[in-house]
Amino acid sequence: MTEPSVAAAPLTADTPTDCPHCRKPPALCVCEGIASIGNTVSLLILQHPQEQDRELGTARLAALHFKNALFKIGLSWPSLTKILGQPTDPQCWAILYLGSVKAAAVLPDRDIVVVNRNGGAVDRQDDALRAIEGIILLDGTWSQAKALWWRNAWMLKCKRVVLGPKRPSRYGRLRREPRKDGLSTIEAAAMLLARLEKKPEIETTLNASFERLLARYRELHPGPQPKRGR
Repeated sequence: MTEPSVAAAPLTADTPTDCPHCRKPPALCVCEGIASIGNTVSLLILQHPQEQDRELGTARLAALHFKNALFKIGLSWPSLTKILGQPTDPQCWAILYLGSVKAAAVLPDRDIVVVNRNGGAVDRQDDALRAIEGIILLDGTWSQAKALWWRNAWMLKCKRVVLGPKRPSRYGRLRREPRKDGLSTIEAAAMLLARLEKKPEIETTLNASFERLLARYRELHPGPQPKRGR
């Protein structure tokens, strides 16, 4: 399969004062200094249209870090080929969807696990990971991600991966996670692309941007600010 050439979707600000790239207010924008990372494994982020968290959301910020990334908003698409605009074999792509599966319960020694439709680990994990040409992330609350999963039957043709992070999300008290293995979109992108590309600096770079965003948010909103579960 020919590697798709996917550019970050052009963005426009929601208000005249918002950053035209991340769509955050100036006080929360951390776009300055971001240099796009050249990635071989493509990144596709599908955001539920009702995801409204402009301040703490990280999907757009994650896409801005990569030269080979695409950000889309919607509920359903007929196929992966339609999204990317070119013939694509979905079996060469993997989608991150936890559902009821926990990586720690499947293969506790791995932080990324490729699972089958029954939630069990597939054979030859290293070979399955090496064969991945693109990653799909679903952005929204847990219920919104579930809606995207069930409204797009073509996703079942993709490989499915789950994560077993060694530490909880950096959101901490700012946003309640229903599960300890729940991560923000930018943390998930960082973890997956760093492992698949074998470039740990990817995770370092993306997590640093996320930390800057969280620091600025805490400056604007002193004190605990628990958010809805994801």
